[in-house]
Amino acid sequence: MPARKMTSEIAILVAALEDAYEKAGWHGPSLRSVVRRVKAKEAVQRPNGAAHSVAELVLHCAYWKYAGVRRLTGARRGGFPIKGSNWFPVAARLTDADWKSHLWLLDDRHADLIETVRALPAKRLSEVPTGAKVTNLKLIYGLAAHDAYHAGQIRLLRGLLK
Repeated sequence: MPARKMTSEIAILVAALEDAYEKAGWHGPSLRSVVRRVKAKEAVQRPNGAAHSVAELVLHCAYWKYAGVRRLTGARRGGFPIKGSNWFPVAARLTDADWKSHLWLLDDRHADLIETVRALPAKRLSEVPTGAKVTNLKLIYGLAAHDAYHAGQIRLLRGLLK
């Protein structure tokens, strides 16, 4: 089956998601770029007053990419590989392998989100998906803003850890 051509609206949303996740955006560093050189030991550290560690933020972002795909596709809950939702506790000692698996999960859920948005018919952008309070358009745009917000938060955390 030939690939469906994206409408300009969908292409703009995909570009916003990609800019916030892995490309250089006007807003500053992308989410993927701020975690690229983080080591497992640093990922679990929490400076005084910080609500979350880098590792917790990575899992949180991965979860909301999953939740966005679920809302856009109508899929049922239960497909996220870590039990719980939104915020996930991370062990005080994280192995390099566990940290890499968290980053892989983030990358994998981002790829799923991009694939889902690319396949979304533009006429569905004005729909409010089940379980959501906003349209698909606002949901997708919000997911890009979510990545940009947490990229800034992680950058600040890393600065406090130096």
